[in-house]
Amino acid sequence: MAQAGLARLEMHYEVVNALNVFPVPDGDTGTNMLLTMRSAYKEIADSSEPHAGKIAQMIYRGALMGARGNSGVILSQLWRGFSSAIEERDVVDIAALASGFEEASRTAYRAVQEPVEGTILTVAREVAAAATLGAQENAGLIQMFERIVATSHQTVERTPDMLAVLKEAGVVDSGGMGLTFILEGMLRSLRGEKLEVETLASSLPTSLQSSLAPQDELGYGYDVQFLLKGQDLNVDGVRSDIEAMGDSTLVVGDRNLIKVHVHVHNPGIPIGYGANLGVLLDVVVENMQEQYQGFVADGGPTRDQPKRTAELPQIQQGRIAVVTVAPGDGLTDIFYSMGAGRVIPGGQTMNPSSEDFLNAIQEITTDKIVILPNNKNILLTAGAAASLAKGKDVRIVPTTTIPQGLSALLSLDPSGDFSTTVEAMNSATETVETGEVTTATRNATVNGVKVKQGQIIGLHNDVLRIAGNDVNSVVVELLEEMGAETLELITMFYGEAVTQQDAKTLAEHLASVYPDHDIEVQYGGQAHYFYIVSAE
Repeated sequence: MAQAGLARLEMHYEVVNALNVFPVPDGDTGTNMLLTMRSAYKEIADSSEPHAGKIAQMIYRGALMGARGNSGVILSQLWRGFSSAIEERDVVDIAALASGFEEASRTAYRAVQEPVEGTILTVAREVAAAATLGAQENAGLIQMFERIVATSHQTVERTPDMLAVLKEAGVVDSGGMGLTFILEGMLRSLRGEKLEVETLASSLPTSLQSSLAPQDELGYGYDVQFLLKGQDLNVDGVRSDIEAMGDSTLVVGDRNLIKVHVHVHNPGIPIGYGANLGVLLDVVVENMQEQYQGFVADGGPTRDQPKRTAELPQIQQGRIAVVTVAPGDGLTDIFYSMGAGRVIPGGQTMNPSSEDFLNAIQEITTDKIVILPNNKNILLTAGAAASLAKGKDVRIVPTTTIPQGLSALLSLDPSGDFSTTVEAMNSATETVETGEVTTATRNATVNGVKVKQGQIIGLHNDVLRIAGNDVNSVVVELLEEMGAETLELITMFYGEAVTQQDAKTLAEHLASVYPDHDIEVQYGGQAHYFYIVSAE
C-alpha cells in the first residue's frame, strides 16, 4: 500500500506543484511530498519484515530523514502518529487502522505551532473521522478506504471555503491534494487495480480543472536564453513574439541590446527568430526535462548547487556554529565569508531534507549549533533535524528570507553566551526588509493584486505586492513598498538570469532615486528570482 501510494503521487506530483497559492515559479509541495515518500518507501523496499508495526516504524523513520519542506515534514508526522498507534501489532485489523489514522492526525496537528484549517491537517482529521466511522460500522477494508478517499476528495474541494487565500487564488490546498493521491494509490492497490497515468487536469476537482493548463505531452522542454544585439530593436515587439513561442518569458533591454529567456519545446524557433533580427550572444540551451528527471531520480536537487572547492570551516569545540541554507553559489560564498559553519544548498524549488541538516550538524565538532533556514518552507524541516541531533544543543532562529539570515549572522558571537547570542540573532531579523522579484507563472489575484502569466512580480516579506512588465521598474516600486526611503542601506543580490552589467545599471538608477543611501550589488546566483533585495 505504501508503494502504491508513492506510485500514485509520483504520477501526479506536478498537479500538486501547480496548486501554489502565489503565482511564483517555486511550487514544490508535490515534489517535497514525493521525495519524502520515496525516502519512506526506500526503508522497506527490500525488507522481509512480517511485523506490521515494525514496517510502519521503518516507513516513519525513512519519511522523517527524507522530509523536505513543511509538507514533507507534516507527511512524516502523519506516518509517525500512524506507526506509534500500531507499533505493537504484528497484524492490523480495521479497528487498528482507524486508531492509526486518528493518531496520525493528532500527531500532525501537534507538529505545527499554529495549525491552520483548510490545509492537509484538515484533510487528515476528516479522513481519520471517516476511518473511525467505517470501523464502528464494521466495514470491510476496501469499503473503509473507499470512504476515506471520498472524504479526502470532498475535504480538499472544500478547502477554499475554509482558507480565504485559497479561494482568492482559485486553488485547493496542495498538501491535502498530495495526501489524497497517496490514499488513492492505497485504495487502488487494495482493489488490485493497475496504476495508470492520467492527464493532470482530470485529477483535479471538476470545479478547478479549467484553472490549470492541460498536461504537456512533451514534458518541460528547453530553457533558452540569449542576448540579441542590433540596431533600432523593438523591445515590445520582440517580447510579444517570444511570448507567443513558449512560457516563462523574459524579454528586457533597449534598442541596441535585448535579454531573452523563454521555455520552448523547439529551441531552434526563438534562436532562429533572434538571428534574423541581429547578432546573438551568450546563447544558452538547457534540456529541462532531463534535468528534472535527474532531480527526481537522484532524490533531490541537482542543479545550481554550489560547488565549493575551498576547505570547509573548522569550528572549535565550545564555540557557536551556524548551519544555514542558500539557493545560489554567490550567496553560499557570502554566508561562508560571514562566518557560517556549513551552508546547505537549497531554497525555492529545492528544499533540503532533514537528513541534509543532520549531516551538516554532525560534521561540525562543536555542540552548540544555530540553524538559519532562510525560507518559511524549511522551518519545520530544520525543527525535525534539531530533534534528531543527539548530544548537541541545536537552536533555530526562524529566518524566512535570505536578508534575514544574513542580518542574523552579523549578530553571531561565536564565543559568546549561547542564549544571549541566539536572542541577539533573533532581534537582528526584525531590522531588515526583504524584497524578491520573479516571474508570474499563471494568471491570479493574490492580496488584491491582479497578475497575468509572464508578468514581473515583486514580493515584500513573502507577500505579493507589485505586478509589472519590467524588472527594473518593479524593483523601484518594490523598494517604495518596503519603505526604503526611511532606511539607509539597499543591497541587491542578482540571480543567474541577470548580467552583472544589468545589475550595475539598475544600481546606478537607484543611486539617483536614493542619493543619501548606500547601494550595494552582489552576485547571488539564485535561480528563478531576478533579484533578492535587502533594505535596512
